[in-house]
Amino acid sequence: MRPSVGIRDVARHAGVSNATVSNVLNRPDVVAPATRQRVLAVIEQLGFVRNESARQLRAGRSRVLAYVVLDAANPFFTDVARGVEDAAREAGFALFLCNSASDGGREREYLELLHEQRVEGILITPVDAESALLAERGTPVVLVDREASDGARCSVAVDDVLGGELAVTHLVENGHTRIAMIGGPLSIQQVRDRREGALRALTGAGLPADALTFLETRGLQVAEGRGAGERLAGLPASRRPTAAFCANDLLALGLLQSMTQQGLRVPDDLAVVGYDDIEFAAAAAVPLTSVRQPREELGRTAARLLLSENDADHEHRHVKFQPELVVRASTAVRRTT
Repeated sequence: MRPSVGIRDVARHAGVSNATVSNVLNRPDVVAPATRQRVLAVIEQLGFVRNESARQLRAGRSRVLAYVVLDAANPFFTDVARGVEDAAREAGFALFLCNSASDGGREREYLELLHEQRVEGILITPVDAESALLAERGTPVVLVDREASDGARCSVAVDDVLGGELAVTHLVENGHTRIAMIGGPLSIQQVRDRREGALRALTGAGLPADALTFLETRGLQVAEGRGAGERLAGLPASRRPTAAFCANDLLALGLLQSMTQQGLRVPDDLAVVGYDDIEFAAAAAVPLTSVRQPREELGRTAARLLLSENDADHEHRHVKFQPELVVRASTAVRRTT
């Protein structure tokens, strides 16, 4: 294996001191242009790469942010991560992505590792928002798609109660009085908030709470949506909901697949609303009505809050975005007679 090239090698080949090479790397403006160009040419010739880890260790700071996502298979988090990366790159930082896969143990392992690695800051959509590992341990932490209930750290989220209310209000206004909500597990705060919004919409329309049939799932994946569709199709037609609000678009896409397999038509037999408005929502066989979240802006805002943690006047704050209903073909007006 080719030995690594160090500052001393560059200095010897360029005929300058180690300090001059260091200045070219860190304070090029103090080096004479001709000397600077000679050193840079040697760096290129020898293939020198400076040891950034050692430099950061001496400085006591890192140029790396980390984002621990809840589910890397969910396009929602891919879009959020893109926003985080954009803000990080603008500020000259690299980004590490870690996938907890909704596993609390895996999340704890990543948090321990990131604290040990002394990353500049951690963004996280947590499995457990009350985890002791989220407490300040010298590394700033910002919650993404979660609200920090204690105000001890910054957070960004979307008003999911309002999002659930928008979805179900739309279905009620289209004439539906038997509505299913599909999502879970209820240990996920967003699912609880979206269900609260759904119930609020029923109350506002003068409908009883039991007009909402809640089908809890074990996760928020496409397969869980297909399973919920089978459960819905198995209900007697007289009791079967005529519309479904899904806690995310992956569930809704699975539900659409199941309806096709069961010979039921969307929206004629079942109107469907998703949540997140991922790219696949508009491209579904039946374009999906969905509650849109500003995914990339969520990520950018979270990263900027994290980068401001070391500012002398920094104050922890929570930023809450407003969701928007995007109506497509999967919901249709039902006219009462």
